[in-house]
Amino acid sequence: MSKIRWGILSTAKIGTDKVIPAMQKGQYSTVTAIASRNLDRAKAEAQRLGIAKAYGSYEELLADPDIDAVYNPLPNHLHVPWSIKAIEAGKHVLCEKPIALTAAEGQELVDAAKSHPNLKVMEAFMYRHHPQWQTAKKIVADGGVGELRTINTLFSYYNPDPTNIRNMADIGGGGLMDIGCYAISLARFIFGAEPQRVFGIVEFDPNFNTDRLASAILDFGRGTSTFTCSTQVSPYQRVHIVGTAGRVEIEIPFNAPPDRPCKIWHQQGDNIKEIQFNVVDQYTIQGDLFSQAILNNTPVPTPIEDAVANMQVIERVFASAKKETWA
Repeated sequence: MSKIRWGILSTAKIGTDKVIPAMQKGQYSTVTAIASRNLDRAKAEAQRLGIAKAYGSYEELLADPDIDAVYNPLPNHLHVPWSIKAIEAGKHVLCEKPIALTAAEGQELVDAAKSHPNLKVMEAFMYRHHPQWQTAKKIVADGGVGELRTINTLFSYYNPDPTNIRNMADIGGGGLMDIGCYAISLARFIFGAEPQRVFGIVEFDPNFNTDRLASAILDFGRGTSTFTCSTQVSPYQRVHIVGTAGRVEIEIPFNAPPDRPCKIWHQQGDNIKEIQFNVVDQYTIQGDLFSQAILNNTPVPTPIEDAVANMQVIERVFASAKKETWA
């Protein structure tokens, strides 16, 4: 087998607009089927995207023996239940972030994955696989910023739509779950550690009951990471990684465009080096890396346990904000 045959659970926009077209360009992945609870919708997206099979239920897709792996972009509250169903159906699983509504729920997926060690399971934090992040990680590891001391992240957009799932508290909406998770993930990725303590300030929308503005300090012992995320301020994203002898600035850290070059800046002393990367699609890279792990029976780039660790930090930010103390 030279390519992994993928099935897509739902016609969610992240999948149909970004992930599926990207994976269709992959060297090791091909999209075989898509499912929706509405068969007509599944057929329409299948026709638009050139996918051979369309199913009117997720169960039908999971029963298809010609599907090797499943991509799960369902709303947050359905991540764990349907990922476990996919595992039990013998499918490898790539599940969108955040992995669950709680760390405990995420652990259920970890346990399910452990009971099927022949299957690969991973959270879809696509940003980590982009060359700009791999380069930033290497610069820090090689001492290019001196001793790593602090990371600052800003990630925001403006979305006041009450019908948008990001504004529905009961199914895992809110800024921390949607975009704050990136700020936490990258800090853990670059520091290569878990924060020793966390302090958070969270403001909730009075109508949606979702967090619309959250700021936090993550204390890693040898340095800090600070971030602010919001669903109701001007759209922006930027990351600064700063050490005793240099810094790295990432221009478009998360929604890296698939149709133009990305760039980062590495400063040491008065010298600022702009590093530009060839045009790539981070979703294509993610799909190929996961598919290769299946084909070669090697570990996935990010173990599923990492997803639970990220959820634990999200919960600590909420707990800190509620208690108004370190957590």
